[in-house]
Amino acid sequence: MPPLDTHLAGPARERSTGALRVGRAGTIYLDAGRITYMECARTPGAERLLASRGRVSEAALRRTQADGGCERLLREGPVTLGELQYCVLGAVLDAAFFLLPAAGPRPKFRPGERHWLGGRWYFDVAGLVRECARRRAHLASVWPDAAVDTAPVRVSPRLRGQGVTLTDVQWEVVVAADQEATPLDLARRLGRTGYAVMLAVRRLAAAGLLLPDERAALPRRAKRLPKPGPQDAAEPAEPRQQVDVALLLRLRKALEELA
Repeated sequence: MPPLDTHLAGPARERSTGALRVGRAGTIYLDAGRITYMECARTPGAERLLASRGRVSEAALRRTQADGGCERLLREGPVTLGELQYCVLGAVLDAAFFLLPAAGPRPKFRPGERHWLGGRWYFDVAGLVRECARRRAHLASVWPDAAVDTAPVRVSPRLRGQGVTLTDVQWEVVVAADQEATPLDLARRLGRTGYAVMLAVRRLAAAGLLLPDERAALPRRAKRLPKPGPQDAAEPAEPRQQVDVALLLRLRKALEELA
């Protein structure tokens, strides 16, 4: 079967509005042929990312979803437009990372169906594919073995050296790891994006802070790949409202490289 992004050509050409359901794997929401939101069963949605900030509960979000939707959420708060943008961006990029390159069952299109958070921003398919490729290259440059993305996170009880510096996400992963949860399990538990947790886990592996997976020993660190250029960043289409998604992408990329 062809990858999912090829199935989006038809709705985009016909400027369709509705939901493209990919079995149980996830759903892509479109407005006039443009992506407004994506959700994946393997990664946290924007609701979970919002709730993890401690400003609003998931139960309150469900009530808002049923009564007034996104406009009510922004009107009554306590979530700001910037927070909402960042969480939607994280959720969409996460979903795209797992859905777009994968080949699976032929998706089914449901005309007219919309996501309650969609309609304020739009994402370009080609830009999302480029961003997925950039993320894969970045993950490989940090640690070359993708097996740590799906294996239970098992933190070593001892340090190789005298000390270690951890990012905030790495610290949350170390604290939450229970020898059984995979990076994506921890992402849902912590309310972090799947990519952020996978990146943190690969950095822990590179620092020698993970025990070898029982299925296979951790490999030696490979030669670092060259950093992707700015042309590899996603370039979402201009949103209907003045939401600079491209700027958010550049800020997120800079934070990843500084961590």
